[in-house]
Amino acid sequence: MRWNRITTVTAVSAAVALSLVACGGPKASSGGSGGGSSAATPEFDAANNKIFNPSDKKGGTLRMAITEKWDSTDPGDTYYGLSWNLVRNYVRPLMTFKSAPGKEGAKVVPDLAEAPGVPSDDAKTWTYKLRKGVKYEDGTEVKAKDVMYGVARSLDKTTLPNGPTYFNDFLLDVPKDYSVAKDPQMKLLSKAMTTPDDYTIVFHLNKTFAGFDYFAQLPSTAGVPQAKDTGTKYQLHPISSGPYKFESNDANKGFTLVRNDQYDPATDPDTGRKALPDKINVAYNVNGADIDNRLQAGDLDVDIAGTGVQAETQAKVLADPKLKAHTDSVLSTRLNFTVFNSEVKPFDNVNCRKAVLYAADHEGYQRAYGGPFGGDIATNLMPPSVAGAEKFDDYGFEADKNGNPTKAKEALTACGMPSGFSTNIAYRADRPKEKAVAESLQQSLAKVGIKLTPKGFPTGDYTKLYAGKPDYAKANGLGMIVYSWGADWPDGFGFLSQIVDSRVIRASGGNTNLGIRIPEVDQLIDKALATTDDAARNKIWVDVDKKVMEQAGVLPGVWAKGLLYRPDTLANVFSNDGQNMYDYASIGLAQK
Repeated sequence: MRWNRITTVTAVSAAVALSLVACGGPKASSGGSGGGSSAATPEFDAANNKIFNPSDKKGGTLRMAITEKWDSTDPGDTYYGLSWNLVRNYVRPLMTFKSAPGKEGAKVVPDLAEAPGVPSDDAKTWTYKLRKGVKYEDGTEVKAKDVMYGVARSLDKTTLPNGPTYFNDFLLDVPKDYSVAKDPQMKLLSKAMTTPDDYTIVFHLNKTFAGFDYFAQLPSTAGVPQAKDTGTKYQLHPISSGPYKFESNDANKGFTLVRNDQYDPATDPDTGRKALPDKINVAYNVNGADIDNRLQAGDLDVDIAGTGVQAETQAKVLADPKLKAHTDSVLSTRLNFTVFNSEVKPFDNVNCRKAVLYAADHEGYQRAYGGPFGGDIATNLMPPSVAGAEKFDDYGFEADKNGNPTKAKEALTACGMPSGFSTNIAYRADRPKEKAVAESLQQSLAKVGIKLTPKGFPTGDYTKLYAGKPDYAKANGLGMIVYSWGADWPDGFGFLSQIVDSRVIRASGGNTNLGIRIPEVDQLIDKALATTDDAARNKIWVDVDKKVMEQAGVLPGVWAKGLLYRPDTLANVFSNDGQNMYDYASIGLAQK
């Protein structure tokens, strides 16, 4: 989902400008018109990295639905790709991914900031100037102190456990277990961030990091007025600085966004936002098959999860040329995989982990995500679309697509469990594809004596209270954890760091590393961060990948694709390399 390239300081000052790819203009699909006519001719892949039914017309209600709730609508407490995509409609971080099709959408551009950050002190200090005249929904102006407060509150991983830990890990002298509630003047952060004036914020890092503009696009850099912060309840009504604001929000049913009359497009020249609908409705906890059926019937516009139709729908759609013409097969920098929790026996033994790798039915894993249209069988961690990634297959997944029981039994003998063992496998109960993964593994591993008991948990609290909370996972024997991860930005750091570095694991929960604790991996990550040459650094990230696989830290499942359904109700719809799904900051409705 996110791009990062840690370049030399010289390159950063020119382009951490962060246009890492040369980009051409958007291509319109056939039948499209600038007016957003509903007569655009549907074609397969018509919105895949290009605009289908281009339009600038405003109006209508965009209807979105999802099978679950996600972690949070609080910009300081969210880590889901769909949320980072949507959040750009109601808050403005310092930088953001451009709302444009294809590779252009992987460029990080100024949003609340006037320009990309200015590095100094060997890229350990980063300075941003804020645009003047950007207002909250109540008419007050966004100031630098609000940005500092927004970042400060996101550091409290007890109150707001879901977001990434980049600022915790990289800002200078951030106290462990920092809480802004206990430090309302933010005096303990005086070495980490400063605001010399109302429109300047300076970040001080504990190490050189030339890709800091990617940190600056995190939703937590959106301003939060300190007086309006309600802690864990802030997610019910984040204060808007973007084109939409919250009209209503029910934590169990969904929410509605309406236009923010204080938003001034003149202060937003770089992001490409179009803000076309008058209203955006998001419904939670809708059955997946119902979502697919409603998309086809035209009484729903977007499955906000952005991961594609259900497996049974996929077969139906691909068999019908008229339905297939409404779909886009969107590549992703996402891995669907299963983590071994090294704190749960017998997965503290590498050979017990290897036994699962050999016993697993890799085609079964792929079928759970819809077969080849759902993605390719993964043989290691980094998807091929990640910069510098190398594909390798140390365990013969492609040769033994349905598993290798002989090698699995040899590994079981080596780990002292020749007859097998029992463990629990966690998955998100409201994600049918993850349930199908757990059931497929249950069947294939049983053939070598490994007995799995599937345990489903709600998506909204999966990492906060269950699979991502170390003491709960250990106490409840969650030895295997089904998960999915998309790159924050597609290079080795943006993809790997938050899922394999043991130092990002927090006792408080909300973790994205769900059990990988390999000291050699941590050392390689530090080596990569200190390496400024692109090719050399990319090689180190491949070494990280290889070390995790050598130690059987995960069972790779599928390098993901999503077969997205595009109803006739939509206009100005496209995918891009920044979101790896439809872009929610520019999507509109077909106007008759």
